[in-house]
This record gives sequence, C-alpha cells and structure tokens, in this order.
Amino acid sequence: MPTSTPSRAPTHPFVALAGWLALCFVAAALGGLASTNAPDFYNLLKRPSWAPPPWLFAPVWTLLYAMMAVSAWMVWTERGWAKGKLPLRLFVVQLAANALWTWLFFEWQLGAVAFAEIVVLWLLIAVTLGMFWRIHMLAGLLLLPYLLWVTFAAALNFALWQGNPQIL
Repeated sequence: MPTSTPSRAPTHPFVALAGWLALCFVAAALGGLASTNAPDFYNLLKRPSWAPPPWLFAPVWTLLYAMMAVSAWMVWTERGWAKGKLPLRLFVVQLAANALWTWLFFEWQLGAVAFAEIVVLWLLIAVTLGMFWRIHMLAGLLLLPYLLWVTFAAALNFALWQGNPQIL
C-alpha cells in the first residue's frame, strides 16, 4: 500500500479513483437532470443528416466520463493536490461547464448561449488536455476523445441552433 503524503488524500489509489469517478458521474447526473426530456426535444428539432440518433448520446457520454475520471486520477496520482492544483482545478471547472451546457441547451433552450458556452468548454478541455499531457501523456490522450466529441457537439449545437430559430 502506498505511503501517505500531505499532498494526497485519500492515500489508497483505488479510493482516489473511486472519488474521481464519483465526481465525474455527479457532474453527469447534474447535467442529466436537465436532459430528462432531451430525446423528445431532440426529436422535435430539424436535424442535419449527420446528427446521431438520440440513443447514442448516453453510452458515448458514459464512456467519456469514465475516461475523464481515469485521466484526472492519473494526474492526481502523479502530482497530488499540492503539485497538481492548477490542472486538477481546471479539470473541475471544465466539468462544471460541461454540466452547464446541458441546462443551457435542453432545459432553457438557449441555442446561441449554449453554443458560446460550448466554445468556452472546448477551450477549457483543450487547455486541460495540454496540462495533463505534460504531466502524464496517457492522461492527456484519455481526454482526446472527449475533445473530439465536444468538437462534434459544438458543430451539432451550431447546426441545430441555426436550423431551428423558432425553438432555439
């Protein structure tokens, strides 16, 4: 069992992994509260031909949140809180921004604001990925699918906002 250090709590790495998973899935649940009617709303929208079916979002996001948690855990394991404060805080900020987007788009139906926010989210993810990469290359690589999915989501957000001015 690893020894305890002042910058790392809890001391056992699997407890820490569980904590990062819990944090990511709490953020997912908070966003999910705004998306209880998302499939119905999404089906009302005029969608581009390249838009995925509603059932695809949940499994993709579940995998991405798990990968995000492992990525943050790897950085925490490598640096701890004291030396990893900035990248780990940035990770938490982008996680909150991720949850906010669902509220903006699905619950409040603010297409333009949601698009502006997803651009900020994309930038936060890109900076987090870069910081994680410098600490642990695999941690950065684990965020790459998330960045790519949010890139796709931003394009979809824009297309839906532009194609549904009466709703968004």
